[in-house]
Amino acid sequence: MKNKLLSLLCVSTMAVSLFTGCGSGQAAGGRETADQDGGKQEPEENTGGKESQEQALVTLKTVSMFGGTDPNAEAYQTINEELMAENDYITIEDNSQTSDEDWKAAVAADFSVGNEPDVLQFFTDATADSIVATDKLVSVEEIRAEYPAYAQDTLEAALAASANTDGVSRAVPTTGYWEGLYCNKDLFDKYNIELPTDWTSLETAIRTFQENDIIPIAVSLNNVPHYWIEFLMLYTAGEEGYTSIPKTAPAEWVKALELFKTLRDMGAFPEDTDTVDDAYAGQLFRDKKAAMQLDGSWYAGQIEDMEGTVVIAFPGVPDQQADAASMIGGVSSGFYITRKAWEDPDKRDAAVKFVMAHTSQAGVQRYWEATGAVAQAATQVNPVDGATPFAESIAAYTSSASLMVAPTDARIGDAYKTLVAQIVKVSTGAMTAEEAIDLALEKYAEQYGE
Repeated sequence: MKNKLLSLLCVSTMAVSLFTGCGSGQAAGGRETADQDGGKQEPEENTGGKESQEQALVTLKTVSMFGGTDPNAEAYQTINEELMAENDYITIEDNSQTSDEDWKAAVAADFSVGNEPDVLQFFTDATADSIVATDKLVSVEEIRAEYPAYAQDTLEAALAASANTDGVSRAVPTTGYWEGLYCNKDLFDKYNIELPTDWTSLETAIRTFQENDIIPIAVSLNNVPHYWIEFLMLYTAGEEGYTSIPKTAPAEWVKALELFKTLRDMGAFPEDTDTVDDAYAGQLFRDKKAAMQLDGSWYAGQIEDMEGTVVIAFPGVPDQQADAASMIGGVSSGFYITRKAWEDPDKRDAAVKFVMAHTSQAGVQRYWEATGAVAQAATQVNPVDGATPFAESIAAYTSSASLMVAPTDARIGDAYKTLVAQIVKVSTGAMTAEEAIDLALEKYAEQYGE
């Protein structure tokens, strides 16, 4: 599950198939101008700041990773142009590039020598630690003290997910990634089965599909059981238990992974789940030989049936501790305002306007559509005109998430591979879930000296 956000870029190629009736001269779905203003702001209403009668000319230096062939690049530049057109005193000097290792190093170097930009779109995870350490980024809390409406459209779950590693929110995000349950709804309709909303209805679906020679769940337990590990653990242990890094196997983690054997004994997985790879499992789902597949937003680009396929929240587990609609996902980048701009009386208001233009509902809507309307949006998004049932289901799922947390590998690194490698044994009873978890935690302790 590494480089998940990078994988999201691949979904831009599916934008045409997700939408129907989109004119080439307007955003997908042909919305009216009022709905696609790219985050245009009325100064008093949206920024919460005060305009002076004599506004000084301002040049904002901005940097983003929306450069090169990034599908977000066009939306980014359009929003910049509209912001300057509406605020003729603002000039944007932008230096956006592809976010490769050289670019990351160059950004960090600029901060170290006092050459940081006024506004920066950058990562929020450990990649940003060296920049955060310079204390040159302003927190969302500090900005909101003067501009109460700052990041007002951003979902609290997305803002929390994009906090830096010290727990402080400095960046305002646009989009990220998600994981969810893909369902061949046409198969559910054919056999008169309700889409699963809890463990009981999931069991009913599994049994009914089994009786009708349909594989209930497409998965390769030897290759990519990641998604099931994540959701079973999150829903069984709850957020606090799931995100902890214990010394030995917690009872909740053990209970979660024991469900692999429960599901296998029910006949939920393909008979050859121990030998096939993830690509084969995915093909089973797309060929309608399997009813469900738990996967990430990057898999959406492979879906061909936009009418009969939907994405829904994970149904749940027995006696679950997580809230319904809890989601595995992440938002690991966003827009920062630097202290250099914040402490400049003329630039402060312009910098706030810039970030709000890109992170408002209208701005995020553009970014969401630019990548095929399948990313995790940081605000509520509106289904586009002509959207397929598939795209509509994704919008409904991601907008209704009650919680979004990063996957386990984001916390225990390579030790996670040790756990993944034992899932086949756990599912067959050849190894206990406790033994598998302890192996992974021992590996983590060796790696990090804990």
